[in-house]
Amino acid sequence: MALLTALQGGFGDAADALRIDGRALSREELLGAATAVADRVAGAPALAVLARASVETVTAVVGGLLAGVPVVPVPPDSGPKEREHILRDSGAALLARAVGDSEDSGVGGVKGLAVDLTERSATTYAEPAGDTTGFVLYTSGTTGAPKGAVIRREAVAADLDALASAWQWTAEDTLVHGLPLFHVHGLLLGVLGALRTGSRLVHTGRPSPTGYAAAGGSLYFGVPTVWSRLVADPEAAARLASARLLVSGSAPLPVPVFEKLAALTGHAPIERYGMTESLITVSTRADGERRPGSVGLPLDGVRTRLVGEDGAPVPSDGESVGELQVAGPTLFSGYLNRPDADAESWTADGWFRTGDVAVIGEDGFHRIVGRASVDLIKSGGYRIGAGEVEAALRDHPAVADAAVVGAPDEDLGQAIVAYVVPDGPVTGDQLTAFVAERLSVHKRPRRVVLVPELPRNAMGKVLKKQLLAEGGKR
Repeated sequence: MALLTALQGGFGDAADALRIDGRALSREELLGAATAVADRVAGAPALAVLARASVETVTAVVGGLLAGVPVVPVPPDSGPKEREHILRDSGAALLARAVGDSEDSGVGGVKGLAVDLTERSATTYAEPAGDTTGFVLYTSGTTGAPKGAVIRREAVAADLDALASAWQWTAEDTLVHGLPLFHVHGLLLGVLGALRTGSRLVHTGRPSPTGYAAAGGSLYFGVPTVWSRLVADPEAAARLASARLLVSGSAPLPVPVFEKLAALTGHAPIERYGMTESLITVSTRADGERRPGSVGLPLDGVRTRLVGEDGAPVPSDGESVGELQVAGPTLFSGYLNRPDADAESWTADGWFRTGDVAVIGEDGFHRIVGRASVDLIKSGGYRIGAGEVEAALRDHPAVADAAVVGAPDEDLGQAIVAYVVPDGPVTGDQLTAFVAERLSVHKRPRRVVLVPELPRNAMGKVLKKQLLAEGGKR
């Protein structure tokens, strides 16, 4: 079965089936231009794509997939060293870009390939085997140089089909988002999802409240930063009342934002969990309970388990914290040229170690505590999830946002330090007491730092290692 089934016909084809940052293409126009790209890249070891939010980016990605060439999205804001690493490590021979884009390659031996939307080709390409590589997606590189996760075509198809089932996503939908096109969320879900289900796609360019409000969609994707900005504009938020489903991911959605979004739009948002290596594995359902702070249940075909530091199983009792491990058809094949990283990431019985810590309830609902490296705090003999403390802090009416880290401490091992963005007059002592009234006393912050904003990456995730680096200085 073809990966991009909507390009094979049978779904209808409006002139604006895809609209990206104000520019429209029909699926027929996309297929013709993408096939012309495929003619130029066929046989290449890999195709890098300078992944701006543009119709040229989508055309280049589809062209690579048609030709069976692994696609390597390159963040357009990547620095010279990061771009050089991605291009060299992936073995890309070509870097696709829009006509007129001055950024030709960036590394010797990698040729620029200008994507011309007026070119057409009628070449017919056989569908590549499902177990061949569709993408090499590079991780954020927080623990060193970015690693290339090798994603099979059949893993993408399995994930999109499972999400279509969970979210009741069909060709009748109009998907709206403004997310970057070099990540799983914006590209694989937000573009290929539309090209598999047959839904119309509106990419707003920048994900602004006014852009979302004007798009007239039935299905919206966003990260917490997007939804936070939307609820700060009640008039724009109210215009999403006609939508069918709002989906939040890439980082935990603060409970106050969840509640405001539900109140202003009439829709409790869907939350889901995944990562580059696993794609999306857990989600709440369109026809199920949407519980604030929870990412729901495993998708069809996905299995999950919690494991303790000693390797023993952790019970699904709604309280016990363990590392989340996953298995199923959406998992990546491994890291490109990194057998050492593969050995660290897989268990002997074939489960992927996510590096995230979570709690699973008796009803199977999953709650992600955070990254084991920064969000599992060991303080005074206790194991504390940073997410639980953050949620308590956000319940305070004078807190706009919060991030909690475990800073080195000679007495406790790690001391809980909270970085708080205030939304009114409040002191650190007041917030410490507030948390102690709601959680166990040992979970209270030992120090509260009031900051104007939290450092985040392009997908809205808080850069906690940056906070930890600053922790001893404030």
